[in-house]
Amino acid sequence: MARRVFFIFHYQRDLWRANVVRNIGAVEGVAAAGFHDSSLWDETKRRGESAVKKLINQGLNESTVTVVLIGAETANRSNVNYEVERSVARGNGILGIRINNIKDKDGRTDPPGEVPNALVKIGAPIYTWEYGKLGDWVEEAYKKAKSKPQ
Repeated sequence: MARRVFFIFHYQRDLWRANVVRNIGAVEGVAAAGFHDSSLWDETKRRGESAVKKLINQGLNESTVTVVLIGAETANRSNVNYEVERSVARGNGILGIRINNIKDKDGRTDPPGEVPNALVKIGAPIYTWEYGKLGDWVEEAYKKAKSKPQ
């Protein structure tokens, strides 16, 4: 069964890499604030932090798993910890995937980035991107979250 996934990533730096992950078809949904049109993000940011958090919360609606795509600068994103904390509060399965080995639109890879503090804090599993593994990792995270007492 496909899971509805909320993706967290650094939009400006990693959109190309994130689309490689998303477009393999192993999971449902673009339930990620990061996949919104950049003009929507820009407009929302101009309206302030509460508007950004509202957009994130809307993106999380009906998601069952949160995947943090860890690029060179993901840990420095201002809302990554909030997104992970809200995902935990929802009971989503959570995992991180290092995507620095995926080539960008110019064929370049990136140095590995730091794992965001919120993922370290909850002990989320961290993987390095391998084609064909996403569906298994998402399902494993979902099952782990559902097995925890609420």
